Amino acid sequence: MVSQTVLPFKLASTDETLTAQSGLVLFGEYCHALGLPDWLDQALPAPGSGAGYAASTHGLSVVLMLHAGGRSLEDLRTLRADAGLLERLKLAAVPSSDALGDWLRRMGAGTGLEGLNHVQRRVLDHVLATSDCTAHTLDIDATQVVAEKESARWTYKGERGYMPMVGHLAETGLVVGEEFREGNAAPAARNLEFIRTCQAHGQRFAIGAARDTCVNAAIAAIPEAHWSPWRDGEIAETVHCMNRTEQAFRLIGVRRGDQSELFDTGVSPYRYTVVASNREESAAATMAWYGQRGEASENRIKELKIGFGMERMPCGQFAANAVFFRLGGLAYNLFKGFTQWTLDSTWHRHQIQTLRWRVYQTAGKVVRHAGQLCLKVNREAVALFNTIRHRCWELAVRGAT
Repeated sequence: MVSQTVLPFKLASTDETLTAQSGLVLFGEYCHALGLPDWLDQALPAPGSGAGYAASTHGLSVVLMLHAGGRSLEDLRTLRADAGLLERLKLAAVPSSDALGDWLRRMGAGTGLEGLNHVQRRVLDHVLATSDCTAHTLDIDATQVVAEKESARWTYKGERGYMPMVGHLAETGLVVGEEFREGNAAPAARNLEFIRTCQAHGQRFAIGAARDTCVNAAIAAIPEAHWSPWRDGEIAETVHCMNRTEQAFRLIGVRRGDQSELFDTGVSPYRYTVVASNREESAAATMAWYGQRGEASENRIKELKIGFGMERMPCGQFAANAVFFRLGGLAYNLFKGFTQWTLDSTWHRHQIQTLRWRVYQTAGKVVRHAGQLCLKVNREAVALFNTIRHRCWELAVRGAT
């Protein structure tokens, strides 16, 4: 019986080694040129038995899965089934989702977070050393990760989950630090420590101030005559000093009308936005800068969460999820480093989805020719692939010297 079809073509199987993501091999080559597998094995505990996977196998599998667009540990199956991809990546095996979950829990209960932090530092050193940017602005922001886990705490938005803090460089988008936090952690928690660190090192900052009693009192004490129109509200500033800080800093307040006073007596007619800063320009210029940074921060965190699958956590244990989130930050920085080192400047502002569509998701066929493996791709992709591979070779030579 001849099956009926809409389009006139036949379907058949092949024994040839094919891959739907030949471009992912290029990112894997970059990771090897950088030395990432060795860094992972040096920084993380070895397997508990001879049958266990090395740390580099676990870590590289997660990073590759996230770059490929995987959203959960179950998506490792796609990598495991892609023989053509694994053959070119020199990845002997990919752990199962169960094995990787066990590894995340073991790393979380041990020194995994500290070890991954060392690896992240080495990646950052490489990317920053090859960047033309010499002045950096640190943005920090908290973000909610919803998780339907019994152990997850309720966030201030009324959902179970986590509230990680992410710090990145505004000019490059690199994640320079992250702290995985319980859902009930206040987004502004420990900002005081950040301010103290900035003051101690002479760094410039502008950060949303927690509206505690002292801050509220300082803003309330600003004379009415000092408030001036700014955008859709009014702006003023005062000088503030907190306990155990050696220097005072500016508190810049913006107030806007609040219609709640129409219904509740005794309620302030204003709603306030307060920023702590030691920047030296006008209050209006600092608030304008702060607003731009906030928008950029949200977009970068959105890319980390949605672009690299950090909007959901795989485990029921907090510490295991903290390890997974740090691996997500590592994958994100490797993406930044890969595009910066191997591709021209027109690619540097693209998101990971563009790289997947235009590079990673290039079909290829693995063949053996004259005793060597050869990856065949379409004619249009060859020039780009060769350029990327040559840049990876340059990176490997640079590391060897």
